[in-house]
Amino acid sequence: MSLIDLLRMSSGNLKRRKLRTFLTVLGVVIGTASIVVMISLGLGMQQSMYQQIDESGGLTTIEVNGAGGYGGMYGGDQEAPEEYITDEVIEQFKLLEHIEYVTPVLEVSAIALKGNYEGYLNLQGLTHEALEAYGIPLKEGGRLPEENGASLEFVMGNMMLQNFYNKSGGGGYWETGELPDIDFSKDSLFLILDTDSYYMNQGNSGFGDMGGEGSSQPKTIAKKHVVKACGVVEGGIEEYNTHSYSTYCDIETLKTVLKKEFKGKVIPGQPTMENGKPYKYFIYNNARVKVDDLDSVESVSEQIRAMGFQTYSNAEFLETMQEQYFMIQAVLGGIGAVSLLVAAIGIANTMMMSIYERTKEIGVIKVLGCSLKNIKQMFLMEAGFIGLLGGLVGNVLSFMVSFVINKIAGSVAGAMGIASDISYIPPWLVLISLVFAIFVGMAAGYFPALRAMRLSPLAAIRNE
Repeated sequence: MSLIDLLRMSSGNLKRRKLRTFLTVLGVVIGTASIVVMISLGLGMQQSMYQQIDESGGLTTIEVNGAGGYGGMYGGDQEAPEEYITDEVIEQFKLLEHIEYVTPVLEVSAIALKGNYEGYLNLQGLTHEALEAYGIPLKEGGRLPEENGASLEFVMGNMMLQNFYNKSGGGGYWETGELPDIDFSKDSLFLILDTDSYYMNQGNSGFGDMGGEGSSQPKTIAKKHVVKACGVVEGGIEEYNTHSYSTYCDIETLKTVLKKEFKGKVIPGQPTMENGKPYKYFIYNNARVKVDDLDSVESVSEQIRAMGFQTYSNAEFLETMQEQYFMIQAVLGGIGAVSLLVAAIGIANTMMMSIYERTKEIGVIKVLGCSLKNIKQMFLMEAGFIGLLGGLVGNVLSFMVSFVINKIAGSVAGAMGIASDISYIPPWLVLISLVFAIFVGMAAGYFPALRAMRLSPLAAIRNE
């Protein structure tokens, strides 16, 4: 019997029992869609992780924490950092092998004012080289701050408007659902770096009446700097990415402005000597070291730790998260596989019923000289057809379900900091799920096919 004959007979047998075939295929559809959607959820989280790692410097960037910075946040079992990160230390980092660039990070809390709106900013001063390496996506017409510019310029995150609120008690975006009437790409802002003096004059934020009525301390008027954003991060007000809540500026320009405003005084956020006086140099919150290849990350980290600092790299984070995501995908895939197992039982039941109903037919084709191999192939093809059809429809259904999940949960994911789709179905998952569905179908039909082979031709013909 030729292959064409086998295909024609197998498809014809399935068509004769349309309802039973439909119900059996439906089981495979649900099973395939369950597995694909479940695994796609784990892959979506993994894609989000890779995207955030890429946006935050990739796998070859090392974050270095020093004393007085943010040591201990990522240090794990590392000892607390002993040394401050200064310009001298930055130069020492640059002398290490396999270094592409080193940038100090100077973070300063500030307040921005526009009309009746007030917002909190966490300024991050970085070198121009680091800002370029970040690859920050900017809206049309935007640019990075000038290196050592004459005045402060900012790159504003696309979600920073959420940090502004109406000082008259009207609330902000989260209370009213309305955006402040501010356009970062066009409007100038008043920037206040001396936040202590500002709050003292406002008589709030925990300062009571310090500097206010009845206070013996003289009022200090906080200086207002007129600033403007040179660029805004691409994306809507709820489209989260790594830069959405960040405010970047050139570090040298920021240092120049801070030195002028706080001349002879302690700059907010900077540590002091034992006598309470400020240091004559800047102490940075942390530094970011870009290594030329992934294999050198660990060796460079060890050298920096030996110098008395804490280190953290995305490579360490990735290894840990990959193990967790593998477990998540295995659990989710196992849950979906239960549905396909039930579908396999349904296929086996369908094939067994088909054999009982076609006993005489099997006996006739055996008497006519059809080989046992052909009989086995015919029933395996029927089971394979069920798996193939169920796999194809199941994948189409999984794409529809994935689309609905991403559509409904998109806003929630953005609020949680998930930058990509919750559900992600790559081409290889479609191919593997289709092959797996066919395999499950044929495996479920294997034993019924063996039973058909072993039927006695004479007994089958006599069967009523």
